[in-house]
Amino acid sequence: MTEIRFYAAITDFIQQRTAEFGQIEETRKPLLLELANYIRQCKTKEQMVQLTFLCTHNSRRSHFSQIWAKVAADYYQIGALKTFSGGTEATAMNERVVESLRRIGMDIQVDGGSTSNPNYLIHYAENQESLICFSKVYDSDPNPSRNFAAIMTCSSADRACPVVPGCDARLPIRYEDPKVSDGTDREHATYDERSRQICREMLFAMSQVTNH
Repeated sequence: MTEIRFYAAITDFIQQRTAEFGQIEETRKPLLLELANYIRQCKTKEQMVQLTFLCTHNSRRSHFSQIWAKVAADYYQIGALKTFSGGTEATAMNERVVESLRRIGMDIQVDGGSTSNPNYLIHYAENQESLICFSKVYDSDPNPSRNFAAIMTCSSADRACPVVPGCDARLPIRYEDPKVSDGTDREHATYDERSRQICREMLFAMSQVTNH
């Protein structure tokens, strides 16, 4: 497998988060281990791993999760794994998420899409294709319609979608919405902390895939 050449700032960020596994609440670990088990099962069957992260507006938590899950999978060399995100309605990837990711060293460009819902190209490594992020309803293209795990990142999407058609597994790995700090002096700190938390937990999950 080709070694992935992460940007130096991203490598530093990842290593800082792996040193923080002890900060993960014990009550959250069973669901993260369930995610790891799902990935292992797919790999045992030599099946492409497809993870779709859902929140109501597909604007904040689901994008953080989609991006960090892919980065974590690449870091632990999981192999054939794709990540997606969606909502119960489409809005736009929130610019505060974009700026938070830029602050830690990701190269993010705007390429196409509507002015209200642009396509963001997310680059985190020199030799990896960019992730294309934009807001969409969870069952819209390019999201998979079968053979995927649906990860519910917010309680409202969890309630609104008690059944996600076509998914093999449905996991409620929920996060507090950083939107609570929008427009306050805590805005940057809140988005950066949510990014760190999601990165930390996705790294932990991926670290367990081959740790059994």
